[in-house]
Amino acid sequence: MKRKITLALGIIITFCQYLYCQTTTFPKNDIADDRQGLYAFTNANIIIDAKNKLANGILIIKGAYIQAIGANITIPKDAIVIDCKGKTIYPSFIDAESDYGMPEVKRGGGGFFSGEMESKKKGAYAWNQAIQPENDASTIFTANTKAAEEMRKIGFGAVVTHHHDGIARGNSALVALIDGKEQNAILKGKVSANYSFVKGSSPQSYPNSMMGSVALLRQTYLDADWYKKAKNKTEFNISLDAFNQNQNIPQVFETANRFGVLRADKIGDEFGVQYIILAGGDEYQRVNEIKATGASLILPLNFPQA
Repeated sequence: MKRKITLALGIIITFCQYLYCQTTTFPKNDIADDRQGLYAFTNANIIIDAKNKLANGILIIKGAYIQAIGANITIPKDAIVIDCKGKTIYPSFIDAESDYGMPEVKRGGGGFFSGEMESKKKGAYAWNQAIQPENDASTIFTANTKAAEEMRKIGFGAVVTHHHDGIARGNSALVALIDGKEQNAILKGKVSANYSFVKGSSPQSYPNSMMGSVALLRQTYLDADWYKKAKNKTEFNISLDAFNQNQNIPQVFETANRFGVLRADKIGDEFGVQYIILAGGDEYQRVNEIKATGASLILPLNFPQA
């Protein structure tokens, strides 16, 4: 069977996962159909990666997975063949820094005169609510059909998302922008540990300045190191325990501008951490100093006017 379709960015992820992925850990209240969709896209210009392009290629997909890519490969007899002559297939974009599917962050009202010094968060957590390394994106993620569709329309097929709340924000998850259950959308948990200089929803009076945010993060590193090394602990701290566990994955730091990049890198140097830094877009104004940090940058695509 042959038919023509319009191929867009993200076809590999959105077409296959949206239509053919099935949840295998949930009971189905109907007659179960376990067949996996098998498709062969033929005569397509296939962008394999930044350096490799295949003319008149064949792409074979079964279920949610690519089975083969090539020019002279055998097409399975039971595959549905889709002629893509004149069309181009290429991988979708991945947004490396997103809050897709995360709860809305309501900024705290805490300020210098709020008088709230201690955390009111119930449980064995950090003393300051701006320190939330225990946040696990895969456990709080909720699929959003409308938002996913909007992202797919502009070429994105997946995002790395986390809860943008606090100075130590917890870890992120890699999520496919599909219409389906969370179990199908989450591709990988604990992708990165995330930080910022913004305290977020915490109602506590401290920190209330950049100096305070830097001091709180530095103190958390010192506390976590003590907690890891102490042989006779008198307490269990969920936040410090999670903070230490998160050190084994990539570390991502959100900054607002060129000064924030340099400030974050200085903290990383102090504690032996090389951050991947989400930058603000004006880093060219300190390009030599920022290059010297050796950090990888996540840059915005919304460039300022000349």
